[in-house]
Amino acid sequence: MNSQNNHELIVSGIHLDLTPSLKTYVQEKAERLFRHEERIVRLRVELECDRSNTSGVQFTAKGHIQIHGPDMNASVQADECHKAVSMLVDKLDRMLQRRHQLHRVKRNHPHAVDLNVEIPKALA
Repeated sequence: MNSQNNHELIVSGIHLDLTPSLKTYVQEKAERLFRHEERIVRLRVELECDRSNTSGVQFTAKGHIQIHGPDMNASVQADECHKAVSMLVDKLDRMLQRRHQLHRVKRNHPHAVDLNVEIPKALA
């Protein structure tokens, strides 16, 4: 991580034991998000394992990005935990790119502002 930017990554498991390799995998994938958007304050990743009898083992990865502005949330499901993390990071990356594009369009195309003050005419 950059020394000038203080990003916080929180990884938690629900009905799942987090192995050190799984934590490092999430950290490596999250670096991509921190590289793209420097204004991310905190990224929280929740990994959940659902062992229901009908569908077998189903993993859910939820991501919450706290950023300057509205927070961003995403959730994905997959049959493997590493696959769910990868899909989650891809989804969050697309959301950040779309947010950046919308801000860039707004910055390049400002709207007109009505002034309630009469502007003096130039003297000829």
